[in-house]
Amino acid sequence: MKRLTFREPLALALLLALPAPALAQIPPGAATSNVRVVGYGEVDGRPPFKLSVQERNGRWYLYAGHLWHRGWTVLDVTDPAKPGVANFIPGPANTWTIQMEIGGDKMITALERIGQGWGGDAAQPNDEGVLIWSLADPVHPKLLGQYKTGGTGTHRNFYSGGRYMHLAAGMPGYNGNIYVIVDIGNPAKPVEAGRWWVPGQNTAGGEKGQRDISLHGPPYVEGSLVYLSYGAAGLVILDIADVAHPKLVGQIPFTPPFLAFIGAHSALPLPSRKIAVVNSEAIREDCKEPLNHASLVDIADPAKPTLLSVFPLPVPPAGSPYKNFCEKGGRFGPHNLNHLHHNPFVERSDKLVYLTYFNAGLRIVDISDARAPREVGYFIPPDPTKRYGTLPTKMVAQAEDVLVDARGYIYVTEKNQGLWILRYTGGTP
Repeated sequence: MKRLTFREPLALALLLALPAPALAQIPPGAATSNVRVVGYGEVDGRPPFKLSVQERNGRWYLYAGHLWHRGWTVLDVTDPAKPGVANFIPGPANTWTIQMEIGGDKMITALERIGQGWGGDAAQPNDEGVLIWSLADPVHPKLLGQYKTGGTGTHRNFYSGGRYMHLAAGMPGYNGNIYVIVDIGNPAKPVEAGRWWVPGQNTAGGEKGQRDISLHGPPYVEGSLVYLSYGAAGLVILDIADVAHPKLVGQIPFTPPFLAFIGAHSALPLPSRKIAVVNSEAIREDCKEPLNHASLVDIADPAKPTLLSVFPLPVPPAGSPYKNFCEKGGRFGPHNLNHLHHNPFVERSDKLVYLTYFNAGLRIVDISDARAPREVGYFIPPDPTKRYGTLPTKMVAQAEDVLVDARGYIYVTEKNQGLWILRYTGGTP
């Protein structure tokens, strides 16, 4: 496998053969294997966080939520070497606006109380719930309605078009987020259609359960089944043929031995192969927590999900000043994957998994053999030079989200940088 470490702007120019205008914006120092840097965008000084994408009339639009700023940015990435900001939509003050989902001609955006230590002010009011937008004009979304939880809001949600939103919602009277289905047949008047929670979460009803049980989401709907990444409860599979009465089908926990808090962060079913990708989220810096995981699960029988394999642990490139990523600083472990397979403008490979790993950057894993996943590429951004928010404690690169569009362009976000646009150059499984 070919490994390149870019240390100087001139070397980067020669190796990537990028046009001068795009090169001037690309910070030097990235480490890559089987990945080529295509472009980089500052996004008007607002580091992007979660992403979605669509193509409209021959133009490609990337939608970005923000971790440190309040609102959403629409970027034109038709020419991925020269991404440009097409619009910024301000969000409510003192409110997380980190996630959006696109289905058909609508977009939904999550609103949530900002977590402690992430730049919010608990003494000031915040908004919460979900905003529903029309994308008839893809650059200038029009607000259609809002659903409110009455609690902390929503974190990561699922919407693939049609009548129902599927939410990871902080509802009053519950400990942690629960699963809520909302009918938006009339977007101006969204109404709850159904809900489900792990026994023990309903504290208002007198239940008492274990810690770290919370739906991180997004819920992922495939046919009449929904796959829930439910923290210490692991992967939970429900039947939602009757949306008013979701029924438990199967469950597989990962805790112990893996960490409990956000022990199941993401769950992506790959129905053509009857497997699912499940991963946790690294939380504490310097690996001061139990081991994280990224795993493949057999879901051929949804009532009996079975662990097949665990992804190999990333190791630093040769010549790195640290023996392992725990020594690098910041968080090390999995976070987000190329998740939006229901979006027709997203690459839907069932052989390659694109997964961000915080200080280990983006990792690309070949899962052709579900029993033996193997890493086939990586991209580690250079450490940022400007701080936008409070974390990480040490200024090291922390890759956050990844999205791969149907053209094959890879978009990676970082806490204190702009938008990276990449291309995988390795072989296709």
